[in-house]
Amino acid sequence: MTYLYQDSDLWDAIMQRRKFLAVFLGVTAAALAGVLTLVVLYSQLPYRDPNGGWMIAVTCVIAALYIIFAFPFMGICFKRCNSYCKMLKFISVGLKENFCAPFAGIEDWTVRDGVDVNVATFEVKNIKREETMIRQIYVDGEKDFPPFEEGDTVRFVTQGNLLLAYEIGEKKEN
Repeated sequence: MTYLYQDSDLWDAIMQRRKFLAVFLGVTAAALAGVLTLVVLYSQLPYRDPNGGWMIAVTCVIAALYIIFAFPFMGICFKRCNSYCKMLKFISVGLKENFCAPFAGIEDWTVRDGVDVNVATFEVKNIKREETMIRQIYVDGEKDFPPFEEGDTVRFVTQGNLLLAYEIGEKKEN
C-alpha cells in the first residue's frame, strides 16, 4: 500500500501557516505604528501648518498600501494554507473507507474545501440496478498523481473521497 501522507505533512503545513500569519502581523504592526506616529505628529502641529497636508497624504498612502497588501495576502496565501491545514487535520480524525474499483480516467482539476485537487474517476457497480456509476476520488494537488492506467483495479483508502493510500492490483486485459 502506497501512502500519500506522512506524519510530517501536517507539521509542515502548520509551520507554513504560522509564517504567513507572522508576516501578516508584522506588516500590520508596521502599518499601525506608521499611521499612529503620523496621527500623533499631525495632532502636535500648530493650526494651518503647511506640513499637515503631506502628513495626511502619507497616512492615506500607508493605509491604502496596507489594504492592497492585506486582502490578497489573507484572501489567497493564508486562506489556501489554512484550508490545507484543515484538510490534513480532518485526515487524522475522520472515518476511513477501504474500497476496490477499476480506474476509469482523470477529470479536470477542481477545488474542494479550498484545496486544489485532481479528480480520479472509478467505475462502481450499482447494487440495486444493473448499471455502472462513476465515483470521483480527489487526489491532493500538492502530491504526485498515482500511476493509474485505465482498467487497473485499484484498492484505495479514502477519507471523505480524498485519497489517502492506494494499491494497484491486477491490470485489465484488452
